[in-house]
Amino acid sequence: MLAVQGLEAWYGESHVLHGVGLEIRPGEVVTLLGRNGAGKTTTLRAIMGLVGRRAGSIRFDGQEMINARSDRIARAGIGYCPEERGIFASLTVTENLLLPPVVKPGGLDLDTIYKLFPNLKERANSPGTKLSGGEQQMLAIARILRTGANLLLLDEPSEGLAPVIVQQIGRTIRELKQRGFTVLLVEQNFRFAQTVADRHYVMEHGRVVDTVANADLASSMDRLHEYLGV
Repeated sequence: MLAVQGLEAWYGESHVLHGVGLEIRPGEVVTLLGRNGAGKTTTLRAIMGLVGRRAGSIRFDGQEMINARSDRIARAGIGYCPEERGIFASLTVTENLLLPPVVKPGGLDLDTIYKLFPNLKERANSPGTKLSGGEQQMLAIARILRTGANLLLLDEPSEGLAPVIVQQIGRTIRELKQRGFTVLLVEQNFRFAQTVADRHYVMEHGRVVDTVANADLASSMDRLHEYLGV
């Protein structure tokens, strides 16, 4: 579904990504692991065309996207949930959900979204300013499910949340996988990532330095300790 090869990215004169390569097959949940500053968020932003300059190859469903504008990338079916969430504080939960345009068939309707996120149904008429951090994160994820995007880029969805909310986010990601969504997940919380992912790419200094299948975690813990300090 997504094949990234030799991806380079810059912010101004700062060269951040150095030949990143990764592949995600339909229906997989794949994580990018690494310490702060490893290039994980920049990789998501580069896939979406949100960096100053990029080079290499980004193929999505067979289409080359390296020179595409971010609006075309979104309309091709890639949904991005940034770390800062980006919900509209003055709009209600329902208004936030209805705001993004539907870009292709296959999106979830509101009833289905509210079944996935019962907390949001209870707060449907509440403005964004009244939501807890966990509810804001749920809304940020839920908002892209209506659009028809079938590849979801989620940046640190567990950051700063209470353990019970992190568990709920994990259950939701696993259910989205069962529904056929594909997910690329940026995480520092390795213990959360291993509960949802099929494979893990490890990044250091703007490069992918290792790949670990979830089934091989037990035999790979020494390497992961060295990379992540977990």
